[in-house]
Amino acid sequence: MSGWKCLLAVACTVGFLASSIRGQNQTDTDWWKTAVLYQIYPRSFYDTDGNGVGDIRGVTAKLQYLKDTGIDATWLSPIFQSPQRDFGYDVSDFLQVDPLFGTNGDLEELFGEARKLGLKIVLDFVPNHSSNEHWWFVQSELGVEPYRDYYVWHPGKPVPGQARPDVPNNWNSVFYGSAWEWSEIRQEYYLHQFEVGQPDLNYRNPKVIEEFDNILRFWMERGASGFRVDAINHMFEDALFRDEPINDPSDPLSYGYTHHIYTNNLLETYDVIGHWRKVIDEFVEQTGSDAIIMLTEAYTSMDMVLRFYQSDDGSEQRAHFPFNFVLLGELNGDSNARDFKYVIDRWLENLPRGKVTNWVLGNHDQPRVGSRYGEERIDAMNVLLMTLPGVAVTYNGEEIGMVDYRDMAWEDSLDPQGCNVGPELYKWKSRDPQRTLFQWDDTHNAGFSTANRTWLPVYPYYRQSNLRKQLESDRSHYQVYTEAVKLRRDRVFREGAFRSRALTEQVYGFVRYLKEDRSAFFIVVINLGDEMTKVDLHDLYNSIGDEEVRVFLVGTASRYKINQTVEANQLLVGPYESIILGKEASSSTDTVIGCFKLIVSLCAGATFFKKLNSF
Repeated sequence: MSGWKCLLAVACTVGFLASSIRGQNQTDTDWWKTAVLYQIYPRSFYDTDGNGVGDIRGVTAKLQYLKDTGIDATWLSPIFQSPQRDFGYDVSDFLQVDPLFGTNGDLEELFGEARKLGLKIVLDFVPNHSSNEHWWFVQSELGVEPYRDYYVWHPGKPVPGQARPDVPNNWNSVFYGSAWEWSEIRQEYYLHQFEVGQPDLNYRNPKVIEEFDNILRFWMERGASGFRVDAINHMFEDALFRDEPINDPSDPLSYGYTHHIYTNNLLETYDVIGHWRKVIDEFVEQTGSDAIIMLTEAYTSMDMVLRFYQSDDGSEQRAHFPFNFVLLGELNGDSNARDFKYVIDRWLENLPRGKVTNWVLGNHDQPRVGSRYGEERIDAMNVLLMTLPGVAVTYNGEEIGMVDYRDMAWEDSLDPQGCNVGPELYKWKSRDPQRTLFQWDDTHNAGFSTANRTWLPVYPYYRQSNLRKQLESDRSHYQVYTEAVKLRRDRVFREGAFRSRALTEQVYGFVRYLKEDRSAFFIVVINLGDEMTKVDLHDLYNSIGDEEVRVFLVGTASRYKINQTVEANQLLVGPYESIILGKEASSSTDTVIGCFKLIVSLCAGATFFKKLNSF
């Protein structure tokens, strides 16, 4: 073999082995399967034009931050044209960026700049409803074809001696009060399962589905890498408009007043999701683009969520994955180790064969991790998120341990979900506290904006907690987060099997290991409680052997140091401590070097091989 051919073979082989053994380079078609997906709430992320509201150029300006943090893809909360009654979830034009956030050109520039960095941009897709200012609704209200039946209309119940009929039934809005609003123009009621300015679209009209087919194609053509489908389980309602059975009679205007058997989780929804999956897959096939993914949001029972993966017989593919909200809805600061084991194991055991799971730790609708689990558990929860199998979903700010601004004044509150219940109850309903501005540094407005007044107030203690301070610190939430992201690139975390155990009442542990090489493993240990506890890791994984294990990552308050070795049979775990221990996959670097030596020896003979051994 000639010299240059030999060197080429060495380079190619080492490159192939480095990627295949470590599992770091995935193909374009499966980039999403172990991704770190980062949700950006654009209003609160970064403001470049000084109007107090974050914008698309602000996201573009911070792409390098996302890359440095280890993010693979980011999902943007709605940025499309809207009167902003529900902060973008009331869309008046699905094909235009709202001037508040920029232009379509700004969004396409974001797609292009992200592509250069190897990042993907996922858009929010809001099909359940539009704004009542959308052209479709304006025409529908006037009875103009073909828009007349684009929305859910009902004449109401006639009442003798009453000019206006009563509402059609007892359906209530998620945002409080009746889900029906009277139109003086059309002299009928329209349905709005959310804010009154968000009329529900009629998905029994095939023209509505076709409209959204074209919206998907429009944004895929411009560079979108995926779509997060909002409130999907509300898409269909009972065609007979029957009253729902009473659930909680204490407040007839609350959403919990009825059991939502006629307005939620209707089976027709899954057919539409299957149809949109085909639209997306056909586009990818026709254009040869990277994988474009569809993610669905539905707060519902596990069996109904899992149906978003595929049809019952497996013949129809639906979402690439439905968001898994068990870390949001079923676990909290009061949960013990058995609770964590039960909830996580149950989800994984019910996952359809061959499908990719995901874990959502926070979003714009839920209290932040530090407020929900306790600030002392921030590191533990971020470590948990990054080491469970599948996709990890982070809400912006969780990587630096931001918490809710629960003492926000009524005068500053804007969220309709909170405002609709009045000044006495708004603190318990409003989502504004978890939507406050990203805390970049300790300067004016936390480095978010130069404006005199921002759309929401800044968290009061941002000078004590911000990204710059954490970057400069010896140990911080951000550093733990990024180290966990780096560690999840290891093949053991990408491909390894999973087994968990409640090691004690408060200490939860799980192991990730390679089935073909059980000596390659990582063990994650999380103390949910406030007491020092001793555990034996052999109770979790009996393939450890008698050797000590190495510490790979610890939380900010840990007594251990990275690369320290500890006794597996008597590990002391401090209060709220999180630790990753283990052994890497068969020392993959040594494997690559060994193969390198073999090829070189074949090329150059034993003399050169002896020299190589001296390295």
